[in-house]
This record gives sequence, C-alpha cells and structure tokens, in this order.
Amino acid sequence: MPETIAMPSFSARIVERLSVGATSRRERVIHSLDGLEDPVHPDTLANTGTHLWRLLQEQVPDGLGSVDFLLGLDAGGILPTVSLAGAAHLPYKIAWKLHLPLDGAVRFSEPHAMRTDVFAYGIAPGQRIVIVDDEITTGRTLFDLTRRLREAGAIPLAAACLVEDTTRGARDLLTDLGLPLISLTTIEGSA
Repeated sequence: MPETIAMPSFSARIVERLSVGATSRRERVIHSLDGLEDPVHPDTLANTGTHLWRLLQEQVPDGLGSVDFLLGLDAGGILPTVSLAGAAHLPYKIAWKLHLPLDGAVRFSEPHAMRTDVFAYGIAPGQRIVIVDDEITTGRTLFDLTRRLREAGAIPLAAACLVEDTTRGARDLLTDLGLPLISLTTIEGSA
C-alpha cells in the first residue's frame, strides 16, 4: 500500500535582505516553494499548482477561455509557472533578463531590481497569456509587462502569484489596468 505523505500548508513571510544595493528592496518574501528553509516535495509543487489553477478558474470574471501559454518571470516565477503549467496542462514561456536576437521580443522593466530590463520572446498579436510570478508587492513590474504585451497585440488575461503583499497597492494598480490578480496567499509587508 502506498505511503500517504502529509503536505504542509503553503506559507510565506518577509525577511530582511542582507548586502543589498541602493536600488533594491530591503525585504524579501520567502515561501514554501522556494526551498530556502525546507526541502520541497514534488507533491507540494504539484498541489500548489492545482490550487492556483482552481483559483484562476474561479476568480477570473470573464473566464480564461483559450489560454495560449503561461508567461513566468525569471528567477522567482519559474517554479510557480511550471507548477501551474502542470496543473492546467498548458505550455509556458519564461521572461528572462537576457537581451537576445530573438523574434517577438517584448521588453519591460522590473524597477526594484539591480538589472531592470526583462525580455519576453516569441510574443505575437492575438496570443492569450496568463502572467505568473512568485510574489507581487507594488505591481509595477506586472503593470509594465501588461502594457508592453498589449502594445505587441497580445492579450494578458490575468496575473497569478503565490504571494501578494497587500500593503503596496498592487491589486488596485492592476485592477485599474483591467488585469485580474489571483494570489494563493496574502501577507502584509513592511511599508
């Protein structure tokens, strides 16, 4: 008989970052999937994706319709993107901080990072995209990405994240842009 493994609930918290540059945030959100404190069981990754996919299906007001792919943001957004792609059976792409000679480039900004330029490739008019990241604080990165995708003719349907800092106005910023924000959990960050 297979062993039943108890999966811990998803958790997140804010810790102070050490040795950061003047333009970087002093705090960092850490969470259950990042593997910083505890090893992550593959079932936890899969279950998190399933839960996030259910929330997306329930909370996107006009429905998701036909999603062409998920677009994850490099580094922190890779794990939730892969997790969500597996649960939804959708393909994914990752936006990277690499400027490459590839077609369909969309350049956007991550203003709080040391290297602010991020690039999504293979973006074409009419593509229906769900944006995925690990955490959202101010919403400025997703705001800029959404605007740039729309300028390229793509259709961002929603943004999904693991953790939302509710104190920085990200939800209001994205709502004003007409982009639903779906988050697995919320925390109150340091303002």
